[in-house]
Amino acid sequence: MTLQPLATSVHRAYTADLDAADFYRMLRLRVDVFVCEQQCPYPELDGRDLEETTRHFWIDSADGYVLGYLRLLEDPDGTFRIGRVCTARGARGLGLARKLMRAAVAEVRRSPAVLSAQTYAAGFYRSFGFVEVGEEYLEDDIPHVDMRRDPAGGA
Repeated sequence: MTLQPLATSVHRAYTADLDAADFYRMLRLRVDVFVCEQQCPYPELDGRDLEETTRHFWIDSADGYVLGYLRLLEDPDGTFRIGRVCTARGARGLGLARKLMRAAVAEVRRSPAVLSAQTYAAGFYRSFGFVEVGEEYLEDDIPHVDMRRDPAGGA
């Protein structure tokens, strides 16, 4: 079954501005995709969601589910870290991750940004100006590569 988004708009909020139900829906999608679907028993709740500069980007369905999500962290050195990019299984192929990435990149365009990409998705992230930095490595038995995007005009 394919889920349809309520609208094509991307929502964005700091953790402190989220209500508990919305935050729960986001965390549920992350656990569904990364822990259950990809069978990676790791500590999904790493404490970084509660940092005051953490931003959440998401797209809702008409029936109240989060269909797509990403998290934007700000590291102490001013570098932004994009992570937890995911789409609900029934909503894949609708371009939701692309919309989320566009929103996150627009927000950080004047700052460096990094992410840890599952290797199969590196081309997707390259389309936003990210380049591989370093060698491929395994994380939870899934090949990953670190990627970086320098401020507008850079890489």
